[in-house]
Amino acid sequence: MTLPLYQAALGSNFQRLQPEVQDYFSLAPGQGHYGIGEGTFHVVGCPQPWLRPFLKMSAGEEAFFPEYGENIPFRIENHAHLDPFGRSSITARREIQFPARTRLFQDTTSLDPTTGGLLDYVGRWRRMVTDLNLSVTEDGKLRGVSEVSRLFLGALRIPLPGAIDAKAYAQQWWDSESERHRIQVKVIQPQLGVVLVYAGDFSYRLRSYQAGGSAAGYLPAYAAPERWEGRS
Repeated sequence: MTLPLYQAALGSNFQRLQPEVQDYFSLAPGQGHYGIGEGTFHVVGCPQPWLRPFLKMSAGEEAFFPEYGENIPFRIENHAHLDPFGRSSITARREIQFPARTRLFQDTTSLDPTTGGLLDYVGRWRRMVTDLNLSVTEDGKLRGVSEVSRLFLGALRIPLPGAIDAKAYAQQWWDSESERHRIQVKVIQPQLGVVLVYAGDFSYRLRSYQAGGSAAGYLPAYAAPERWEGRS
């Protein structure tokens, strides 16, 4: 049986996570169910007004978006599966329900069979990939940092220089007082500062797939990207 993706990446450190965080990251291909989170982002979007028109031009990628708001409802679905290249993966599909419109933000995180690390493919066409480095804090929170990024433009694979590359810093944990999951993420570009932020809390549950959903490679059509990328 395939190990849960984050357990495979963290190894023995997975057991140091809070039990509720372990449960959240325990989806594995072929289990026959997927995860649903519903909650509120207390803050979400691009905090710099001057930058939002530029992000509007790339909103169709379903990775960045120009809106910014507070107390915004959201929904996330997590689907564990083998991708078309046989890699253990989790595809996440987020619906961020701004007052004027709902924005989608999607990605697929895959286990790199060569290094044992994680690769995060971002956006509707998976045109960007970043190396995702995980660690566990002393109090059992999961911390993730996206490091070096590459763009895929047709046959081209373009590494982004550090001077223009953006890094994402994420942390997720269980809040025992509210009995809800909490998450906070900042995406920082060296020249521009914070280009995207989201922080909030949510509940989480599992739901069974319909017939046929127990195959290791199964991913509902609505959650699949426009194209897959196998390069790292």
